[in-house]
This record gives sequence, C-alpha cells and structure tokens, in this order.
Amino acid sequence: MPKENKSSRSRLSLARASYTKGDLSAAAAAHTPKAITQAMEEHGGSGSQYIGDMVLGGLDGIVTTFAVVSGVAGADLGSSVLLIMGLANLLADGFSMATGSFLSLRSEREYYAKEKSREAWEVEKFPEGEKRELLEIYRKQGHSAPDAKKLVEIKSKDPQRWVDTMMVEELGMLPDERTPLRSALATFTAFVLAGSIPLVIYLIGLIAPVPSQPAFFISLGMSGVALFVLGAAKVVVTHRNPLRSGLEMLLVGGLAAGVAYAVGILLRGIGGG
Repeated sequence: MPKENKSSRSRLSLARASYTKGDLSAAAAAHTPKAITQAMEEHGGSGSQYIGDMVLGGLDGIVTTFAVVSGVAGADLGSSVLLIMGLANLLADGFSMATGSFLSLRSEREYYAKEKSREAWEVEKFPEGEKRELLEIYRKQGHSAPDAKKLVEIKSKDPQRWVDTMMVEELGMLPDERTPLRSALATFTAFVLAGSIPLVIYLIGLIAPVPSQPAFFISLGMSGVALFVLGAAKVVVTHRNPLRSGLEMLLVGGLAAGVAYAVGILLRGIGGG
C-alpha cells in the first residue's frame, strides 16, 4: 500500500470527489503547483502504510470471533465455554493471521530483491539487449519509435533508475515498503483489539453476571456497530463509498454469525445444551 499522509490524502480525496461530481474548479484546485508540491514534500506519514493491515485484520477479528460467540450461544453452552472458545480463537487466529502476513510479505520482498538483482546484472552485462527490450515495451504501449527511443535514452542514463524501470515495465513489480515484522504486529494488534469487542460483555459478566440472552444481544449490537465502522474505514484501502462498504461488511459479518448460530442450534444436543 502506498504511503499517504494527511496532506496527500486530502489532495487525493479532493481529486476523487471532484471527478465524481464533475467539478472542474475543485479538480483544478487539487492540481495546483502548490497542492502537488506540498503533497509530495509531506508524502508518507509514519506508519500509514500499515493502515490496510490494521483495517483488514480488525475486520477479520470481529467476524471470526463473533461467529464463535454466535455458535456457542446457539448451542447454549454457557458463558464460561463461550469465553474459553472465544479467547482461544481470538489469540490463535490472530497469531495465525500475523504469521501468515509475516511470511507472505517476507517471501514477496525476497522475491522482489532476487528479481531486482537479476535485472541489475542484466543491465550491467547486457545493456544493449536491455535497451532493446525496454524499447519494445514502450512500442507495445503505443509510443512512436522516436518517442520510445527517447524514453529509453532517458531511463538508461542512471543504472538504478534503469533497473527500477525494468522492474515496473517488464515485470510489473513495485517495492512494498512495509517490513514483515511491523506488518505482522499491526495485523495481530488490530485482530485482537477488534476481535475482543464481541467478548467485552462476557468479560464484564465475570465481575457482574449478565443473563446469557441479553449478553448475546449486547454483543451482537456492539459487533454490528464495530463491523460497520471498520467496514466504512476500509475505504482507506479500497477508496470506495464508506456507507456502502460499511453496510457490506455488516451484511457479511451478520451472515457469518447467522450460519454459526444456526449450526450451534442444530448441534445443541451434541454439546449438552
């Protein structure tokens, strides 16, 4: 996910809104030299590249944990069993997601580094061949022969820029600036924090007992609100309509909980409820 700080996000938001409304004056304001320069200078707020990990991790945490809550509630196994299963699922799935995020991102970074090393070697050992290759790429993109040749001359002046260009134009690969460990920590933290929401009322019940049916409906309401909010926040990653995104996540989470609740009811006798 590209880095975007408050300044660059506000400029992009203005540009997107002006496009949607067909507002030429607003679009012009988003493309003034001052707006562009400021956004570029302040580009890349600290930690902003991990927002996607946090939002998606949080959504997964709520959906999976509340599905467990619904299943146990449907089977009428009691609050103690619900808490045990809910917390076990929360920590185990959170760790699993974080581990998957870590290994996936590390593998991607290793593969990118390997391919970049190969491209650097080819640029050093076979510069003319790489120039012909880049020329053909630009020609296929629709550039005229003279323009494509000029582009190749410009890009090949600096070896590092040349290699970066080959990575994008030939392989379609962009570097991911996230670090595997921080990505894993962001995913795990968001998963656990958001996934704890369906369990809050049951944790409170350890101090001040709450009847099982009201507790379930309170958990349902809290989970629904959290799902909608995080679904709306997902637009940071997807750039979609926040209301639609929030409602979609609420629907998905509700369906998952409904299926788990129905399974719990069907298997109630097996669980001893």
